[in-house]
Amino acid sequence: MSETESMAEKNRKISFVIPCYRSSQTIGHVTEGIKEKMREMNEDYEIILVNDCSPDNTYEVIRGMAENDPRITAIDFTRNFGQHAALMAGIRQTKGDIVVCLDDDGQTPPAQADRLLDALDAGADAVYARYRHKKHSLFRNFGSAVNEKMLECMLEKPKELYISSYFAVKRHIVDEMIRYENSYPYVIGLVLRSTRKIVNVDIDHRDREIGESGYSLKKLLNLWMNGFTAFSVRPLRIATVFGCVSAIAGFIYGLVILIQRFVLPDRMLGFTPLVALLVFFGGMIMIMLGLIGEYIGRIYICINSAPQYVIREIVTKENEERKNNG
Repeated sequence: MSETESMAEKNRKISFVIPCYRSSQTIGHVTEGIKEKMREMNEDYEIILVNDCSPDNTYEVIRGMAENDPRITAIDFTRNFGQHAALMAGIRQTKGDIVVCLDDDGQTPPAQADRLLDALDAGADAVYARYRHKKHSLFRNFGSAVNEKMLECMLEKPKELYISSYFAVKRHIVDEMIRYENSYPYVIGLVLRSTRKIVNVDIDHRDREIGESGYSLKKLLNLWMNGFTAFSVRPLRIATVFGCVSAIAGFIYGLVILIQRFVLPDRMLGFTPLVALLVFFGGMIMIMLGLIGEYIGRIYICINSAPQYVIREIVTKENEERKNNG
């Protein structure tokens, strides 16, 4: 590496974005871990904490941190918009050359952020943490596995690429991501559509110290639906293909019944085959109509300029000092 490139790296800034929900007892440990690692690496940095309308005192905690540390910014949502909306809000506030996103529960260790940064320095545009041994619950692991398969099918994610909530991207990818202003942001889809220079690095996944995962079945279903419909029309194409196959199968079955009628005139077919076909095709038609309706509904919401999120306030030490002196 040349001396000029080395100096350029020293002058860079690392932005950390952390969505916060029910993390009043853990977020302090996470931010301290970031500070310690950045001091060790001698890197300039900032920390963006986004409160996704947590029902506990998480915002009071991160607000106090922002009022006392010029490197920390606290953002407060007016209601719960979800993890991906919180990530987008935080990413839009970043000023760094590299953006690192991680969880608020301490399971994604800041002490190993250098592994992500090294992968970016080696030429990748984006890098995701890959866990040797995941410490999530069985339900969360199942949800992650389904999400991985969905990404492979719908968004053409490389099969060998593992997607996690601990990742880092370069500035030019961030600039492309924040151009997306429609409702239903899906950060993984934004990264995948922006670059194919994405790699994995192995990271140690920690046990959750306090509380439980905020991902409920409802949130996982919403996440999957967002992935299905946000950046791909493939579900509609699958529905079209399935409709064609079903129509051909129905036509063939009709021919079989007609032939049986002539070959075996005394055989009583009854209504069972007809009822089974009606139930099957009726169900498939409702699924396809629901899928089309989901797309149309999202188009309607986007046309009406529904916001990705609504920010109540943004707190930094500089702003608070300006208020106090004003």
